[in-house]
Amino acid sequence: MNDYREVHFKIKPTSEDAADLLAAFLADNGYESFVADDEGMTAYVKAEDFDKDKIDDILSDFPMDVSITYNQALVEGRDWNREWELNYFQPIVVGDRCVIHSSFHTDIPTAEYDIVIDPKMAFGTGHHATTSQVIEALLSIDLKGKSLIDMGTGTAILAILASMRGAHPVTGIEIDSFAYTNALENVALNLPEGNVTLINGDASALENIKPVDIFVANINRNVITGDIAAYARVLKQGGTMILSGFYDYDIPVIAEASRPYGLVEVSHSVLNNWTCLILVKQ
Repeated sequence: MNDYREVHFKIKPTSEDAADLLAAFLADNGYESFVADDEGMTAYVKAEDFDKDKIDDILSDFPMDVSITYNQALVEGRDWNREWELNYFQPIVVGDRCVIHSSFHTDIPTAEYDIVIDPKMAFGTGHHATTSQVIEALLSIDLKGKSLIDMGTGTAILAILASMRGAHPVTGIEIDSFAYTNALENVALNLPEGNVTLINGDASALENIKPVDIFVANINRNVITGDIAAYARVLKQGGTMILSGFYDYDIPVIAEASRPYGLVEVSHSVLNNWTCLILVKQ
């Protein structure tokens, strides 16, 4: 049973920046999905990972001048696709070239790349600023015949798009077993030819993969800085690394952690203070 804790945060005064910052802190502590509202934000974490003390620590050290209160409730396992259909997930178009929708949608815009995602409770539908920025990065570079790893693949949306754009082979790695199962389902929906290999594991799984041309990680700052050495080892000389899941003010921290491994920034984008950083291994 995939039970979750639904935690609603009320932010006064209401601030999108504060909600985004809070989401970043919560993501570092296992929270998977975030839904903004007029009062603040609702966040979801697996029931077994809920820790009131961690929330209290985050709020006591929160670096913005806002008041944040919260309440929480147990959400028993349910049909998460139905929940998204009723409440959250709507078709979107990214970069005017990629449309992302679920299998239950009927009014779907036409685009060059059509991706079906049934997200359940996994992160990465394209609505979040980090996911959409990585999608735009993947649309902007030549992937034909390039080998690619999508670390922390989530719903597998990035791996699917890479495969559609000609990347081969494509490997998605996901530590969460529930998200991994969802990724398998989404790959089957979009790529019956099976060009994407999915692995249920963490950065240690990289030891068994040959160096690739492109490495993607849309996770969070702490995971990226902790695993950057493993990421760099599996990237070819001259290869491209696309990193997201953190704020623009985290760029110096990521850059400092990456520099010893020959990773040099080429460019970055910023959307709602979230950033996508592109580096090349020299």
